Amino acid sequence: MSSKVILEIPVSMPDTFRKISMKIAIEGCMHGDLDNVYATLLHLQEVERTKIDLLICCGDFQAVRNETDLESLSVPPKYRSMNSFWKYYSGEKVAPFPTIFIGGNHEASNYLWELYYGGWAAPDIYFLGFAGVVKFGSIRIGGLSGIYKSNHYHLGHFERPPYNSKDIKSVYHVREYDVHKLMQVQEPVDIFVSHDWPLGVTDHGNWKDLVRDKPYFMEEIQDRTLGSKPAAELLEKLKPPYWFSAHLHCKFAALVQHGDGGPVTKFLALDKCIPGRNFLQIIEVESEPGPYEIQYDEEWLAITRRYNSIIPLTMKRFFFGDKELDMEETRQWVRSKLQSRGTKPFEFVRTVPCYNSSQTSASGSFSGHNRNPQTEALLQFLELPYVLDDSEPADSSSISRGPVDYNSEDGGIKDADANEIQLPEEDDDDDEVA
Repeated sequence: MSSKVILEIPVSMPDTFRKISMKIAIEGCMHGDLDNVYATLLHLQEVERTKIDLLICCGDFQAVRNETDLESLSVPPKYRSMNSFWKYYSGEKVAPFPTIFIGGNHEASNYLWELYYGGWAAPDIYFLGFAGVVKFGSIRIGGLSGIYKSNHYHLGHFERPPYNSKDIKSVYHVREYDVHKLMQVQEPVDIFVSHDWPLGVTDHGNWKDLVRDKPYFMEEIQDRTLGSKPAAELLEKLKPPYWFSAHLHCKFAALVQHGDGGPVTKFLALDKCIPGRNFLQIIEVESEPGPYEIQYDEEWLAITRRYNSIIPLTMKRFFFGDKELDMEETRQWVRSKLQSRGTKPFEFVRTVPCYNSSQTSASGSFSGHNRNPQTEALLQFLELPYVLDDSEPADSSSISRGPVDYNSEDGGIKDADANEIQLPEEDDDDDEVA
């Protein structure tokens, strides 16, 4: 178990509120080992006589509910196992801390696709979605799931379960559409989480120590190919006080100065959950007094509502319009809806049979798409159609166009090239997973 380090994050708060410390645990790659991570944190609470308010996981969470989910988990066969998430999904165990996670490149992608917009993967365990922002108390947390691969970045979300041997990998590749939505965020984000590192972040830390431990990183650092270009763009746009990542199975810290005298982002990458590895970090933030709960974020719901009509769902290259959208009317609409309903996410609902460790296999063999009631409820709340199980979008003409600006005469729409991109036969994603 790695030693605990407390780091303070200054968060701007109104003077009328009493500032207190919120303790947040950050974990690198989970690889389905919830039992050991929670046990480690419970032990830290006991020996340090403190209270941890939240756990954030940086990907490879592996929310595997039953043996059917293993079919959508892109890992070598020797690493394909149930691990411990299913206990929390079934109710056999309950998460001792509120938990927020993003997706990585080793996930039960069929389940995460059910929760594309975010939602409870299990009681008290919240998936941020393929991209998302939520609030926890007064702290604003954003995240981007998956890893960057340039050959899929400009395409739509064309994959549908059950996945073939190619789609099982491409489904977790970051898409421009999700990044573009995050680029629309204007209000400050306190913590941001990505699975792979922002491109160039190694320039801001002790990369010599890094390559001493991981010499095979040297070529990528020199070629400036280590990390995600979209994540780097988000880092520059959002400038959060903290950014956490995982993926490369090592600990690395950096301080990113945004311009001369500008804000500083404290970057930290963490390891996978293995004894003796640096897979956990405790940070301390200033916050309003609790109780703390995961809540919908008004601005993010407005962005989701504004851009959902053009969610790309085919293999065609997707182009956005070059016009900024006026979000104020949508913000007011979402604010009114939240004031009526409240900001708590819709309740967790099981959608598949739970794994039974006393049986040789899980009951049920459905491997297609389930309409998750949480997702349906959120879309109904936002008055949006459900399209996640469409093999082709209902209105294909909207998929190759930019978002509609309802305040302009022409709608702010820019035609796009509808030519399909030919995908390569092989995809080099076989990272070490255990």
